[in-house]
Amino acid sequence: MSLRPNESNARFWQVLLLLLLLVVWHLSSRNEQFAFFVGEPIKVAGRIWSWFMPVAIPPNPLFPEGLPGNADVYLHLGVTLLETVLAFVIGTVLGLAFGLWLALAPTASLVFDPYIKAANSMPRVILAPIFALWFGLGIWSKVALAVTLVFFIVFFNVYQGVREVSPVVLANARMLGANQRQLLRTVYLPSATSWVFSSLHTSVGLAFVGAVVGEYLGSARGVGYLILQAEGTFDVNTVFAGIVVLTGFALVLDGIVGVLERRLMKWQPRSGETEKL
Repeated sequence: MSLRPNESNARFWQVLLLLLLLVVWHLSSRNEQFAFFVGEPIKVAGRIWSWFMPVAIPPNPLFPEGLPGNADVYLHLGVTLLETVLAFVIGTVLGLAFGLWLALAPTASLVFDPYIKAANSMPRVILAPIFALWFGLGIWSKVALAVTLVFFIVFFNVYQGVREVSPVVLANARMLGANQRQLLRTVYLPSATSWVFSSLHTSVGLAFVGAVVGEYLGSARGVGYLILQAEGTFDVNTVFAGIVVLTGFALVLDGIVGVLERRLMKWQPRSGETEKL
């Protein structure tokens, strides 16, 4: 897919900004005291290499001690990704279902409104020990915590998207003989779709947050567990390596959501294509 001129310029500046940040980080880490707190980008890259690559690197000027080729992160990464994807899917489905139901059922919405607001205002992190008690220290306690983060984001966006359907559009559809099922398929769902995908981009990161926080509080596997072990030994380079890996995979999942959004919302004009007044 070819990039428009403004997009190609943006990519250039994005890459340039990333390189500038890495250079500043590298130069700052030349100070040993500063490096103790922020790590060294070369050592962070070396730790990521040893996590993913089975090939060891012999001693060289960049890595005087060489790099082991352990390739031992896949089990931990697989656990974290499984927790994240399950939480993302379950939270999205539940948010869609409850958002549509309450948006189309005013009486039920009035009854449940204070309870939903109370649950949303609750700091969900405090539920982690309860979920660990209910579901054990396996993946499901982490999935449950992440679901609570994803659910409310999707729920409120779907709820708002359906409630903001134009009354004129609804009246015209009813005049044409549309029943409730046809209204749901042709009016309500298309109206909520843009709200849904907007929430999904945010939900990807929150699903990772829930999974990693759950691993922090009790786990023997996962990238969050690796970061926690590194923090216990003041190994800041491993901590940053874990953050980089999690960020990279979060961006991959967000990109997948973006691809689905472009495929399902071809009718929506892209930014810059709307007519200027």
